[in-house]
Amino acid sequence: MTDPIADFLTRIRNAQMAKHKVVEIPASNIKKSMTKILFDQGYILNYKFEDTGVQGVIKIALKYNGETKQPVIKNLQRISTPGLRLYKGSDDLPRVLNGLGIAIISTSAGLMTDKVARAKNVGGEVLCYVY
Repeated sequence: MTDPIADFLTRIRNAQMAKHKVVEIPASNIKKSMTKILFDQGYILNYKFEDTGVQGVIKIALKYNGETKQPVIKNLQRISTPGLRLYKGSDDLPRVLNGLGIAIISTSAGLMTDKVARAKNVGGEVLCYVY
């Protein structure tokens, strides 16, 4: 697999389109950090890390709106790809939907949202947009 982050986002996107309650994703440290950010921001219901086998698995419980049964995550968009990396300074960090969405940034201080990176005055690689 050449782009594990794109695979992570695609698995979540496909599971939501098929109205699944839980999706299983092969684990890695960056995927675990992204899962924690999605949970903290309220985009997923719950998650669990299982250390089975060599790699382990992340189980993510997807979140849907109560009455309409529409997924909470409207769009997951990969920004920086292995073929074209996109780095931004702390002054140039993107605002997703005028602050309604989040951008996940990989910084020297770890993975964080664009708002936290702006507050800490650090820049980094823009991994994806979530809204």
